Amino acid sequence: MRIVLFFSLMLALVSCGDSENASAATAGQTQTGNAEIPDIKVQVTGAPQEWMFMIGFYADQQYKVDSAMVDASGMAHFENETPYQQGYVYFLIPQKMSLQAMISEDQTFSLTTRMNDPVDNMMVDGSIDNELLYRNLKFENEQRPRFNSLNQQLKSLQEGTDQYEVIAAKRDELLADREAHLNEIYTEHPNALFTKFKKAGQNPVVPEVKGPDGAIDRKAQVFLYRTQFWNDVDWNDERLLYTPVISNKLKRYIEELTPQNPDSILSASYYLMDMVPETSEYYKYFANWIVTYYDPKETTLMDPQAVFTNMVQKYFTYDKAFWADSASVYSLQQRAYEMSASLVGKKGPDVTANNPNGQPKSIYEMDAPYIVVYMYTPSCEHCAVETPKLVQWYKEWKPKGVDVYGIAIDTDHDEWVEYIRKNNMPWTNVFDPTNKSIYAKYYVDVTPEIYVLNPERTIIGKNLKVEQIATMIERDQAKR
Repeated sequence: MRIVLFFSLMLALVSCGDSENASAATAGQTQTGNAEIPDIKVQVTGAPQEWMFMIGFYADQQYKVDSAMVDASGMAHFENETPYQQGYVYFLIPQKMSLQAMISEDQTFSLTTRMNDPVDNMMVDGSIDNELLYRNLKFENEQRPRFNSLNQQLKSLQEGTDQYEVIAAKRDELLADREAHLNEIYTEHPNALFTKFKKAGQNPVVPEVKGPDGAIDRKAQVFLYRTQFWNDVDWNDERLLYTPVISNKLKRYIEELTPQNPDSILSASYYLMDMVPETSEYYKYFANWIVTYYDPKETTLMDPQAVFTNMVQKYFTYDKAFWADSASVYSLQQRAYEMSASLVGKKGPDVTANNPNGQPKSIYEMDAPYIVVYMYTPSCEHCAVETPKLVQWYKEWKPKGVDVYGIAIDTDHDEWVEYIRKNNMPWTNVFDPTNKSIYAKYYVDVTPEIYVLNPERTIIGKNLKVEQIATMIERDQAKR
């Protein structure tokens, strides 16, 4: 299934082994506008006569766009019959050097510099975006040592002291200079790719929010920061996906700024998806990335199925998932359906299957306030570790109002009965060789799988180790 999720994303990447393929890969993805036929000269005095590679980006993936041999003067000449994909690239001689660059509509330009100190020695001709890029890089090179020095001094000083305030004021002056430097670029060249790239990468500046007690309300502050995080991204310019900025922002937005519980993740994801045009590459990329990131097989989140299921059901539909074929959509929707009944907070489905004596036994006929649904495979190595632990745990917790409903899968009758005997499993054990009794009820992709149901038979825990079961039960008891 992971292949299905990545397929549409990889279309932009797998065919980028050479310049001809790179050009073909971009067809239909972003508008080339009035982009020039490429004629790019990169001259680095002192560079060895080796291959120089142009490396492009699609979100967090890198690929080879083109290559050229460096001649005796340090010159590499990049030409192509059709325009290169516009975005951020770097020119690389492996183990020797790399140079950042922007590829926009101006694709006839030259970069001239030296191996030692390539940024400060850089001269650009014919590309306003690269002029702006190196104007900014030179500014940052000049400012960074002073800024770092002031930050180090502040770490050694007591906040609120006169000396601290003096150093902090100097640091604020540098920050103001940086803001003025960027604003000058933004004002002079509002439509330049570099301007859009740089603005998209800036963090929002939010005012202090104070609570009724006068203290700063950190929760409200973070909420404002998160909701303003994407304000400076131009969703009409898909070239930004061919730079690192969107991927970096997305990871920070989801991983750092969003609490890692399904409700918060889904809320943040919906907020983001609602910002972007439904037919855009952003829509496709964000939907694929979030679903892939929270694929239940790839994350330790308590209930990743909640994120996966809701995202698939909402965005991977026949009318919205324009990048996927009907078979892929059907496959994802089917998998989401199989998970949907067993999300935390939902009422646990009843299951009725036969015990070793051929008698039907159901979850809902069990009287204990708390039920552990234990799904296992006799041949599973992890089950061999967890099953004896659960037997010992059961002996302690059975008197406290807990019972276990064990469901065997991927086995046969004899192997199943022998496994029960060997492990002395004293609870209700069932097995349905057809799997019809459990299909689309309690989802399991890797055994063992443990669910916990409370007295209302609501699912309060899943994807657990044996030692975590008690915590789920005690938390539920504390709420009563």
